[in-house]
Amino acid sequence: MDTVLLVKAAIMGIVEGLTEFLPISSTGHLILAGSLLGFSDAKAKVFDIAIQTGAILAVIIVYWQKIHSTVVALPSSRQAQRFALNVLIAFFPAVILGLLFGKAIKEHLFTPQVVASTFILGAFVILWAERRPQSAARVHSVDDMTALDALKVGLVQCLAMIPGTSRSGATIIGGMLLGLSRKAATDFSFFLAIPTLIGAGVYSLYKERALLSTADIPLFAVGLFFSFISAWVCVRWLLRYISSHSFVPFAWYRIAFGLIVLLTWSMGWVVWQD
Repeated sequence: MDTVLLVKAAIMGIVEGLTEFLPISSTGHLILAGSLLGFSDAKAKVFDIAIQTGAILAVIIVYWQKIHSTVVALPSSRQAQRFALNVLIAFFPAVILGLLFGKAIKEHLFTPQVVASTFILGAFVILWAERRPQSAARVHSVDDMTALDALKVGLVQCLAMIPGTSRSGATIIGGMLLGLSRKAATDFSFFLAIPTLIGAGVYSLYKERALLSTADIPLFAVGLFFSFISAWVCVRWLLRYISSHSFVPFAWYRIAFGLIVLLTWSMGWVVWQD
């Protein structure tokens, strides 16, 4: 396989891993990077979704102790059962709405105007959420969440179907606005990402399987590897960061990136739709 193409796959994997779990939208960054690299055809779009699995593997490793203890305790522990059920409850709204409206969203909302607007609007939501005192949080651990808390976070996650919103941003900031502490909201966002992103990756590969062949294995393997490594570094850093910092810097970054989206589009540097 072309070495240049593998380098592009590595760069895209790094972009995915670094942006998937920060509240800054991986979609907008992948569109921008892919277009600038000349890596934005139909197969590349499947690639972008598939390499999320590499990023999720990083989350599984970082949270392995919690995941393993929950699975082992499922037959006998009410707490483990409640936690697992909460993740499933939060997962299903995105499945249902994704199947119903996914095609229409891809056809009509993947525009620079929408992406830039959601980047900037999301920034102001973050600034608003961070003005609320953390002492107002009523849920300080994912184990203390109710089924209703999980459902609300799952519904908020659906906002991430609008490109530029950010799945992690919607669930973390949404969770904070719903009464979760910054740590609890971040942890639950990561746990919820496991079925959400694996499901999206498997569904995309199955749906677009006609585009793929065994010759693509090295391309996807490189993307998955670099997505995993960069996501592992990013997740570990973020968990340390939120212990003593707010998400305000990400809000200002979102505003700047939204303006970059508009600039690159107006200058014709980035192609948004085929």
